[in-house]
Amino acid sequence: MDKIDWNHARAFCATADSGSLSAAARKLGLTQPTLSRQVAALEAELGVALFERVGKKLALTDAGLGLVEHARAMAGAADAMALAAAGRSQDVSGRVTISATDAVSAYLLPSLVARIREKAPQITLVIVASDSISDLRRREADIAIRHVRPTEPELIARLVGEMTAHFYAAECWIAKNGMPGSVAELCEADLLGFEPVDQFSEHLHAAGIPVSADRFRIVSGNSVVLWEMVRRGLGVCMMLKEIAELMPGVIRLLPALPGITVPVWLVSHRELHTSRRVRLVFDTLAEELSLRPDGHGHLSKPSL
Repeated sequence: MDKIDWNHARAFCATADSGSLSAAARKLGLTQPTLSRQVAALEAELGVALFERVGKKLALTDAGLGLVEHARAMAGAADAMALAAAGRSQDVSGRVTISATDAVSAYLLPSLVARIREKAPQITLVIVASDSISDLRRREADIAIRHVRPTEPELIARLVGEMTAHFYAAECWIAKNGMPGSVAELCEADLLGFEPVDQFSEHLHAAGIPVSADRFRIVSGNSVVLWEMVRRGLGVCMMLKEIAELMPGVIRLLPALPGITVPVWLVSHRELHTSRRVRLVFDTLAEELSLRPDGHGHLSKPSL
């Protein structure tokens, strides 16, 4: 055998990582029969069986285990080459993918995207609205807005500001239940919490708000869903002030209670940051995220 077909090696890698042909096919955007043929072709090229079926899953054989790290190294080299090539592109047209949490994507990004569109209407912006951290190294996103500092050495991260989170309730909920006058009363309210709720409860405990996980009556991993339930009067929830102040009909509870600080990091891959279009979007986001909503749907400089 003189050479290995990269498509076959990629199919092998995806199947090993996913544990099934169907999941691997979805990951690569292929049909399951096509992916199955590619894996079979690689087995024929190598002269070994790479997988064996264990129940409904595919498990690597001893030969597969011995070869999968080599295939992953090939995948890493291919990803690095794609990143390097994308980073050297000076074309300001094309796609730029921005990853942000669902709440930031729904409530804060529209005004930021409008600003980018003014500067570069030829760029296509792809928004990944998810609380999971997109893998920038694998091009799941070109730029990410994160609330934790990344640790990967190949990533460029800029702290562009800080937001604060407070408890809010709708005016209709307050009219029915009254305004909580203390942390103890707040802890007895109809609370909405974020998944994983145990971890959310621990964060509140650290901030001096002793709410146990079993006190939350409505729980979701989607902050937009929780916020819309708050706006309809279903209970009390924590939200970023910069988002809450854009919404009529909701009131901040216990205004003397300090908010929880939420850092805002803008992150890109070191190679991609040399791309003209990615750099333009990155710099525009950095500039706009250093601003704060003024409560009327506009952006204003923060007070110093």
